[in-house]
Amino acid sequence: MTISSAIAFYYGDGKLSALARHSTVVLQADFYSPAELAWLADQGVRTLCYLSLTEDVGPPAPWQRDKRCPDWGWAYVHVGSPLWQAHVLDQAAAGLKSGFAGLFLDTLNIEFTYPEDLPHLWELISALREASGSAYVLANRGFGLLPELGSVVDGVLFESFSARWVADSYARWPQATLDVHAEYAVKLAELGVEVYALDYADTPELEEWAVRRAAEYGMPCFVSDKALGRI
Repeated sequence: MTISSAIAFYYGDGKLSALARHSTVVLQADFYSPAELAWLADQGVRTLCYLSLTEDVGPPAPWQRDKRCPDWGWAYVHVGSPLWQAHVLDQAAAGLKSGFAGLFLDTLNIEFTYPEDLPHLWELISALREASGSAYVLANRGFGLLPELGSVVDGVLFESFSARWVADSYARWPQATLDVHAEYAVKLAELGVEVYALDYADTPELEEWAVRRAAEYGMPCFVSDKALGRI
């Protein structure tokens, strides 16, 4: 089977044949059975289990803050809550036990919302690294933890490196933001870990530009829609 990309992000279910065209895929744990994960592994696909480390999509719980993420409506959490950290570690253990080859650590950019929780986030990521053993760990951004982050993960994703979703469409970032992102890309390249890009586009022109720009910084790039429902 022909490999079409180094990495893919798909938050729907099914589509096993399409997923098998990618070297690494990030999936939602509840949508795939151990048998399906085993089939993907047999095709040479590395599957990563999605984990949110600072936002909770679940029902009301003692670790949740009153404030919610404006983009998705998920509850922000007290990252240092022992109950929350145990909850995330349990999710990670369940994902690895079901057959995932590694973990994808999302919602790490709390330096913009609750910077006081950065030490707790570092504690949680370190605990996940220790508990996961040799499993592959990919972090999404986490720039507030650089450069230390590179010592506990195998890769870093630069989500929305070049293009973003805005209202009902997609667009390039302003040049000033692109310049800042380029500076971060250089820092990521110095960590000695794998680095990927994820961008959002709805036209071939925007997609091609995002892929080309990521390649200039040595990052394989996957392009999708806002819901990550394209594979």
